[in-house]
Amino acid sequence: MSTPGINLQRNDAGFGVAPMSERRRYYDPVLKIHVVQVFQGDFYVCTQPGEMLATVLGSCIAACIRDPVACKGGMNHFLLPDKGGDNNPDLPFSASLRYGSYSMEQLINGILAVGGKRERLEVKVFGGANVLAGLRGIGHSNAEFVERYLKAEGFKVVGSDLRGNLPRKVQYFPESGVVRMKQIEDASAKTVFQRETAKKITAVQNSAGSVELFD
Repeated sequence: MSTPGINLQRNDAGFGVAPMSERRRYYDPVLKIHVVQVFQGDFYVCTQPGEMLATVLGSCIAACIRDPVACKGGMNHFLLPDKGGDNNPDLPFSASLRYGSYSMEQLINGILAVGGKRERLEVKVFGGANVLAGLRGIGHSNAEFVERYLKAEGFKVVGSDLRGNLPRKVQYFPESGVVRMKQIEDASAKTVFQRETAKKITAVQNSAGSVELFD
């Protein structure tokens, strides 16, 4: 039996190692690969070949980061908090900055811990859709945050699909760097976090430096 990678999950006490039963890891007999589902507040770093990371995004952001030399990588999934606390003059940094930066740093540090090098990391980012009008554009705010963060930290962004109004399903293969993505049509934000349904999407070039749209 293969050994799971590094997985931290957010709970009331903050981030901690998730129990095996909560890691949502299973074997897909069709793709012939182990799949790890990454949910909101989670990150997962693959420590072995033959794993695919999967998530479904509405307003949230998922960063897919890897070291192409070490062939180590992982994914996070985060949603910035409401901006209500960001205007407190007593706070040196906004709540959004602290939360988003923490999620990114946890993923990056996890990759470095298994042999990755910061200067070699390449990044793909997804999500940030405004799926509900009542969320006051929080999805696009998430997209703006991750773009600012990556630019400020000097990371190489080799692929992205951000903003819009439709949820996304993302599958990431850290060993090769390939991402497969599809937009989910006619789905409410609630549906995204339950069962997703999707329409057919035309396939495009499949390479480590591109994003493959899939059926």
